[in-house]
Amino acid sequence: MGCGTDGRRKRTTLLGTDTLSNRMELPVYLIGYMASGKTTIGKLLAEKLDWPFVDLDDAFAELYGYTTGEYIRQYGLEAFRKKEKACVEMLSELPIQKVIYATGGGYPCWEDNMECLKELGTSFYLRWTPEQLTKRLFLSGIEHRPVAKRGMLSAEGVTDEEKMLHFVRRHLAERTEYYEQAHYIIDAPEELHESNDATMAEQLFQLIKRL
Repeated sequence: MGCGTDGRRKRTTLLGTDTLSNRMELPVYLIGYMASGKTTIGKLLAEKLDWPFVDLDDAFAELYGYTTGEYIRQYGLEAFRKKEKACVEMLSELPIQKVIYATGGGYPCWEDNMECLKELGTSFYLRWTPEQLTKRLFLSGIEHRPVAKRGMLSAEGVTDEEKMLHFVRRHLAERTEYYEQAHYIIDAPEELHESNDATMAEQLFQLIKRL
């Protein structure tokens, strides 16, 4: 499958008086597992850069009139992935390219989506350990995360946290090969703290300024 309307897309590069060099391809895509902070970190980064931020799950809902969960329940996962890909490609054709996009956690892992993201812009993987992600999932709540809820119910363990950790380890291992194809990897701090997202947003900001 191609990227964009004809399988090719002219990449937009920051030039001239911008703080970024001519190696920075736009837009920016943040990828990572559930609870990796794509939305929170993306908003903080967008504020620092004074660029728009778009959560692709929200964009999907606006385009198609269904939340991602509603669409999957109504039409199935395969149909959802096709629509999700079309959504990303449509947005990539917009004339405004100084944008921070947060993708869904499973988006990079379907067909050639990761290759497409790398063609369409610059991708950053927000990397956390399974233990960190498990704690963040419980802190943020799993009520709105059907994948996490189903995974926990089918996983091994005595406590809910043990079951979630078992599921996250297995599920993340399946996705890591896709995530690690990103142009850049941003590792989370070792210790969990409420300032972690702000720290990673600053790391991204400093990295992007150097590119």
